[in-house]
Amino acid sequence: MGNASESDPSPVPSPRDRSDPRAWCVVAVARLARDLPEGALEAAGEAVARDPDGEWGHRLASLALERLGRDSEAVVAAQDAVRLAPGSWAARLRLGSMLRRLPGRWRDAWNEARQAVRFAPEQPDPHVLIGDLALVRGDHRQAASAYRAALRRDEEHPGARINLGLAYLRWQRPRDHHDPAWTVDPRETGRARRALTVWSRQVRMLLAVALVAVAVLAFWYGLRDEARIGGAAVLVLVAAVTVRQCRRIAVWKYVPGMLARDLWLSVAVSVALLVVAAYAAALLTLPAWSLADEVVPLVSAGAAPALVRWDDILGGFWAGLLGLVLFNGVAVGILRAFAEAWQGRPVRALAEFTAVAPERVGRRDTDVTLWIVAARLWFLTAALVVLPLVAAEPRAALAGVCVPVAMLYVWWRGGLRSRLGEILRGDWGLAVALAALMLSSAALVVTGAVPTLGLSPRIGERAWWTVAGTLAVVLLAFAVRGARAWWRGSAGPWRASLVLCEGCGPRLPGEVGPSVGLGAEVRRAFTYSRGVVLSYTDAGGPRTLAVGAVTSVSRSGELRLNAAEEAWAAAERDPRVAVFVADPLERRFWAEIRGIALADPVENVLRVTPKHVLVGEYPGRHEARASPRRP
Repeated sequence: MGNASESDPSPVPSPRDRSDPRAWCVVAVARLARDLPEGALEAAGEAVARDPDGEWGHRLASLALERLGRDSEAVVAAQDAVRLAPGSWAARLRLGSMLRRLPGRWRDAWNEARQAVRFAPEQPDPHVLIGDLALVRGDHRQAASAYRAALRRDEEHPGARINLGLAYLRWQRPRDHHDPAWTVDPRETGRARRALTVWSRQVRMLLAVALVAVAVLAFWYGLRDEARIGGAAVLVLVAAVTVRQCRRIAVWKYVPGMLARDLWLSVAVSVALLVVAAYAAALLTLPAWSLADEVVPLVSAGAAPALVRWDDILGGFWAGLLGLVLFNGVAVGILRAFAEAWQGRPVRALAEFTAVAPERVGRRDTDVTLWIVAARLWFLTAALVVLPLVAAEPRAALAGVCVPVAMLYVWWRGGLRSRLGEILRGDWGLAVALAALMLSSAALVVTGAVPTLGLSPRIGERAWWTVAGTLAVVLLAFAVRGARAWWRGSAGPWRASLVLCEGCGPRLPGEVGPSVGLGAEVRRAFTYSRGVVLSYTDAGGPRTLAVGAVTSVSRSGELRLNAAEEAWAAAERDPRVAVFVADPLERRFWAEIRGIALADPVENVLRVTPKHVLVGEYPGRHEARASPRRP
């Protein structure tokens, strides 16, 4: 066997003792750590073949299958692990991690994650899973609370750090219209969303083109009645487009929930309905005016502009309707850019991302968050440009000093002291945008200082042009960076490029940890002793209860106890118990198993899954205390 293992060409060779299932599990863990899922699956299969009742092998097989993209098989393996050890927090965590990937199984995943937290509140990974499940539903407050709970247990947990930053940013997953708790297939709601967005886009573009044609016919050629009839005929095309897209929606009962969850889907649908109403009102209120009959003679006669009836043409109510129909897309785009730039708390998110920035996901989310900060600074600079005009006071431009102060605050509180140079070297567009913002703030300060210092007005004019040019450079850098990302299929400078950390970093997930094994002496003690004591927590505090007998000890180490009803009720409230036993033959040692007790009404026993095993020797005449030893 030694020669066989030494000749194994795998980076992680097979164990020397090929008959030991736990040794195969150790090999599977090592191969998972080296990102060798095929080899890990092979090793886990060998462990399961040698010990079908060992839940550790099933857990590792499930994780390997997940990394191979075989989710349905991974769920089956995880369910086998839970069946063999229902009190194992690692098995519950593995099953919950897999169920969240299946459509309509979010609630089942949530229940498994809650059980994992209940069984092992001291472990960080169950709290991270709770946070992930809350985050994908948009419950940012609960997600942040769960991630902070995980970080209190492990400050270096990369998934908790990165995902906590996403919670601070109020991150929304790409398919935000779909509630993971719904039992409907996400592909069906995806088709419904696509049909609604296509309908909104087609209706708005069709009506915009139609209203321009109506205006040309009515005002240029004077064909008011014909233009109104043709414009009304376009509404028939709108109805046809509506019917066509409605037939593609098979989940109408979920559409109200989709609109409630997805803000921009709701905006797209609402704007389309508003455009239809504005178009109909524009047809009804079409002014009786002809450009050829009135404007040309008035202008050629040298009439004053006040004589031209602009209020009847493009002013007032009809002009507003025309602007709504033509420029609604631009308005929604600006509104969305502003809303997404000012959503969340990017500085706190940066502090979390930069804590794990060497990790690939952390670097990507840090870069995107800095673009969000740059967008905020752009809007701030634009507001400071308008401020002197509104206040009629050129010195108000001195407020441009706020921009570098804000940059310094982000640099200090965002943990960028040792990271910013690395990030800017990898994203030249971001470096150009930040440099242009610094230059624009300096130019603003110069414009405010011109009247104070008595400088030449020409300097102020040049400074204003510098501000306008640098703000345009920021927009150009964003556009070029976005086009480059679109062309390469990489992360762009927008919120949609933020990604959730799922198993990122070199840290293996908590569910790969070994199950607790029981030695032969401990098994014999629990099997033959009649002095077993169960300790549990009741409403009045810790209590102990003598157990008549341990009915059996499974191959995986699970104890099955005959216990009183009060122990059953206590286990329902808090399943964490301890079982104590003494050596029934020579009274040489004692053993204590701390684990999770779950009631099994079918067999009328308490099933205790071990978490920790402590074995100690009884003190001799001259010994002061027990000396712990390996179980």
